[in-house]
Amino acid sequence: MEIIDFACKPSLVSRYMRELRDVNIQNDPLRFRDNLRRIGQIMAYEISCRMTWHDEEITTPLGPCMCQECSEQVVLATILRAGLPFHEGFLSFFDRAENAFVSAYRKYREKGDSFDVLVEYLASPSIEGKTLILVDPMLATGSSMELGYKALLTKGSPAHIHVASVIASQAGVDYVRDHFPADRTTVWCGAIDPEINSHSYIVPGLGDAGDLAYGKKD
Repeated sequence: MEIIDFACKPSLVSRYMRELRDVNIQNDPLRFRDNLRRIGQIMAYEISCRMTWHDEEITTPLGPCMCQECSEQVVLATILRAGLPFHEGFLSFFDRAENAFVSAYRKYREKGDSFDVLVEYLASPSIEGKTLILVDPMLATGSSMELGYKALLTKGSPAHIHVASVIASQAGVDYVRDHFPADRTTVWCGAIDPEINSHSYIVPGLGDAGDLAYGKKD
């Protein structure tokens, strides 16, 4: 399984990551969402470079021209709610993609920091034989990503899976490595942070991406 960490090579992703993490900038939800979109766009471009393309002849006003078209049918799947602006960034580049949405959330138990991850909603086309891009800005424990993936498998078996996150913990990356098919999964991360705390938040991370993008929830 290939793991791509954008932090290993400075680029514009580095600037957007800095702004996403900075507490002095996070108080601007519009800017926060825009930076998630921008990172989604950059990752979408990089993923497209790994895809299969074919020649296709078109006609311009001055004559025929051989161009290239993507041979893969993409299904872009998102874990709600924090994933929505990240999803929009991908969709602005993969504009012909089919779309899937999974509701997965943490339900904390009465005592302590332990929780269960519950999936309550799935809307998806068939993913059979297609390229699945599964996006969630935060890959902490990896359990939400796995449950989202398992829910999507009720719609078929994809030819290849791209797991994309803005910030991942090393534990989350290791979890995906252990629970996704290694021969057909690629993991894309804006950065990989070293640990998660007792609340299963990524450290240093950036906080709660959903709250920063859309406001606090009860």
